[in-house]
Order: sequence, then structure tokens, then C-alpha cells
Amino acid sequence: MPSPTQRALAKVPAGLRPFLVKHRRLVKVLLVGSTCFVLTTVINYSLKFTLLEQKPVVALTVATVVATAVSYVLNRRWAFRARGHRREVLLFLLVSVVAIGVNDLPLVASRYLLDLREPQVTAFTQEVADFLSGMVVGTFVAMLFRFWAMQRWVFTRFVEPAVTRVEQPQRIP
Repeated sequence: MPSPTQRALAKVPAGLRPFLVKHRRLVKVLLVGSTCFVLTTVINYSLKFTLLEQKPVVALTVATVVATAVSYVLNRRWAFRARGHRREVLLFLLVSVVAIGVNDLPLVASRYLLDLREPQVTAFTQEVADFLSGMVVGTFVAMLFRFWAMQRWVFTRFVEPAVTRVEQPQRIP
């Protein structure tokens, strides 16, 4: 019986399969990142338009922290499951703290350096600038940093999978 991965690959055009197999870790990281991007967006705007209306950077930070926790679980269990070591949680947290700062910087620059906020601009312009700077640029730069840092410092060593060996029945001559 084919595995879920084999069934999924069977649905992909044949010319694309070698690329996906060769770069499977990157594909997995991108899928995890996409899922966390949607989660971050939903949480960010839920907070930004309710509890944290006057604090968009705090809303983005909270959303990014929640998505980072989800990202750790998904990356650990799926994208980097064959890599890791004992200190990985601490290293993941350190990399993530830096990445959250990297993610927030474009929004801070947009809002407070470029002054793209009400009343200097319209509410629509402010929201577009916030989305592009915080969610698009910030997330993209933080994603590149995380991918590099996770491979460099967090998930660095391969861990031998715990596979039990099935004994072949012996043939009696």
C-alpha cells in the first residue's frame, strides 16, 4: 500500500516530482510557513481590529508568537523530524525571538519612520501599508532568516529513526 507521501506525489505532474523529492525539506518548510502565515494573519487582524486597535505592532507580535509555537511543533514533527538534538528547544526559542524582531521591523518602519498611519494617510492606505510591511515583507525576511538559522543552529544533526527491524522468516531446506 502506498504511503500518504507517495499518493500525494502521484497527483503531481511527473516533471515536477524529481524537484519536489530533491527539495522536500524546503517544500515542507514552505508548507509549514504558509500555514503559519495564514494563522498569523487571522490572529493579527482579530487582535488589531478588537483588543489591540491602537497597538498594531503588539498585535503582530502576539500573532507571530502563537504561530511560532505552532511552527515549532510542525517543523519538529514533520519538516525536520530526522534532525535535532537536546538543546533544540532553547535554540529554537532564541532563533524565534530574533525572527519575531525581524518580522516586526518593517511594520515599525512603515508606521513610525515613514509615518504611514492615520491621520497622515487614509485608513485604507494605513492598512495596506501595515499588511505589506508587517505581513508580507516582515514574514518573508523572517522566513528566510528562520530557514537559514534552523538548519545552521537548531536542527543540525540527523537522528537515527527508531525503526524496529522485522525479521525475515527462515526457510527450512
